[in-house]
Amino acid sequence: NFEELITGNYIYVDKTPHIYQLINNGKYYFLSRPRRFGKSLLLDTIKCLFEGKEHLFNKLFIHQHWNWNQSYPVIKISFASFKKTNTYNLEDFIYKRLKEIANLHNIHLNETEYYKTFRELVIKLSKKNKVVVLIDEYDKPILDNIENTNIAKEYRETLKGFYQVIKDMDEYLQFVFLTGVSKFSKVSIFSGLNNLNDISIDTQFSSILGYTQSEVESYFGNMLEGVNMKKLKWWYNGFQWSGESVYNPFDILLFIDKGKKFQNYWFQTGTPTFLIKILLEKKFFIPELENITATELLLSSFDIDNINPLALLFQTGYLTIKQTIEYENLTQFILSYPNMEVKMALNDFILQYFTNLLDKDATKINILNSLIHANIEKIIQSFSSIFAGIPYQWYINNHLHEYEGFFASIFYSVFQALGLDVIPEDITNKGRIDLTVKINNNIFIFEFKTNPSPNNTIHSPLQQIKIKKYHEKYLQHNKNIFLIGIEFSKKDKNIINYEYEKIT
Repeated sequence: NFEELITGNYIYVDKTPHIYQLINNGKYYFLSRPRRFGKSLLLDTIKCLFEGKEHLFNKLFIHQHWNWNQSYPVIKISFASFKKTNTYNLEDFIYKRLKEIANLHNIHLNETEYYKTFRELVIKLSKKNKVVVLIDEYDKPILDNIENTNIAKEYRETLKGFYQVIKDMDEYLQFVFLTGVSKFSKVSIFSGLNNLNDISIDTQFSSILGYTQSEVESYFGNMLEGVNMKKLKWWYNGFQWSGESVYNPFDILLFIDKGKKFQNYWFQTGTPTFLIKILLEKKFFIPELENITATELLLSSFDIDNINPLALLFQTGYLTIKQTIEYENLTQFILSYPNMEVKMALNDFILQYFTNLLDKDATKINILNSLIHANIEKIIQSFSSIFAGIPYQWYINNHLHEYEGFFASIFYSVFQALGLDVIPEDITNKGRIDLTVKINNNIFIFEFKTNPSPNNTIHSPLQQIKIKKYHEKYLQHNKNIFLIGIEFSKKDKNIINYEYEKIT
């Protein structure tokens, strides 16, 4: 927590300028950020500030800008530790936490229902001064049970009843801040809290969590001596919420702690199994993750009954804002992977989940070596083995025969999992190349065709590349260019034909 960081002389990246701006410009806030971004530390810092613990802020920006003659009672509840048992439910958890806070302030509570207890505690605490309410991981009970719709809905209603108390307590409240991973619609969980200011994609608060490039260099520069900073940025920077891009703090701290090795630190803290399951169910074309358009409305909310994979990918940190386009009455966002860590690790996970591949790493290495040596036959052989290894029941259970982009998605995910330079839907002046892969002195241009398909043409995939002259944009690169046409069969569930040609 914040107090331990300061008293233990650990490095604390000063976010109090953002906190000062928050507190001075409003009263009710909501912030959505992915896991391991420091939401809990942010709320703990705010708690210590309102409690008037001046000695913790001596070296920080806000020390000179805060009235230390006043302190405020704080109700801070974190749902991070909640676990349901047969005799202990969410209402019990909330009630117990409220009782603990009441005991700290020597307050006796008469109410026994969780939401009435909340109201009673706020009113009684306000006799000392106006109350600060901080809610951490507000959505965790729902997200932990997202695959069990009945329990998720039950928790949604419980939390809705709890949060609704806030809307009628304005006269007793000094400051309210809720954080979580997801952004459920106001109708579903924040009904009536119309004054809740969502700062999740607010430019001025884009770096309230995470480390900016300048913060990494100024706070950790001496620990990163000898590190290729461009590579560090490529691997770990890139999380963006309509403002300056940031690093995930967990990545930087683990990178330093683990001997400055480039590994998937943040990704390994939580596997996105449910998310990948949704992508498979929705028959999502995986190459689209590279460059996909979304509106603010789509990104800002989802509900249990209508889980949009794009909203979930964005809110959980697997996609981020790369470009913002402002129209007269609409804001549009271009989304992509934040960085190399996420791009490689997510596609590696997709590959494993979609194919149940037993020897995934060995297969990837074989494909990498085949690309380096431009051995097209071995590339095709490796992918044929991947498709042949997918259990028949997996095809049936997941309706893969209806998944038009399945085969191309596997090619794409393998290449991305290898960390290669991959361009899906590569634009030329004659059309779009299905997939371009660059490695060393080789450029591979892939065109795919699935049989039977309503989009089939009389031309083979290789003929399509040559007729459209897709390769011409790369002729000036002075590299080996390989044109590869691949045909898949839905019936055979594999590659049934391929042709290739080398352009020199």
